[in-house]
Amino acid sequence: MTDNYFEEKTFDSLDYSDRPLPKGEYENCSFINCIFTNADLSNIKFTECTFTSCNCSMANTTGASIRDIHFKDCKLVGLHFEKCNSFLFAASFYNCNLKLASFYKLKLKKSNFVHCGLQEVDFSETDLTESVFDNCDLSGAVFNETILNKADFRSSFNYAIDPEKNRIKKAKFSIHGIAGLLEKYNIVVEN
Repeated sequence: MTDNYFEEKTFDSLDYSDRPLPKGEYENCSFINCIFTNADLSNIKFTECTFTSCNCSMANTTGASIRDIHFKDCKLVGLHFEKCNSFLFAASFYNCNLKLASFYKLKLKKSNFVHCGLQEVDFSETDLTESVFDNCDLSGAVFNETILNKADFRSSFNYAIDPEKNRIKKAKFSIHGIAGLLEKYNIVVEN
């Protein structure tokens, strides 16, 4: 890997699905309307960067460093975040499509998921302590041995979380979402 270093650069409307993003470190950079579909992002360091209206679906993230990254209006379908470097991993997601993404075993304390499609996302063994799920669709999302202490699900919907298989101490849920905590019992909850 070369020692490329990019700071406070803006990358706009570039397609990295055919021509790879140069390996190196990107700090305080902005990626706008870029295409990373199936791109090789392995071992690239992203620190305090913003991705806006980008398509990063199915990108190779093996060994990539994601430190304090903001994704806004992005398509992140099938992205395997668990393959990233877990050291100082931190990301927030606003109006993103994360269908089929995986955060398996990551520490995502105090993460924000706002207006996101999180269908069939794998949160198994993930630490989501104090994370906020604001108006997110969690249909088919997997929560297994997940730490959800103080997480906020009050405005989210379509989740199924087994309180016996996850840690949910002081997590917040709305009365309308309570059925998602009782799904395994196959009971009917009506208004």
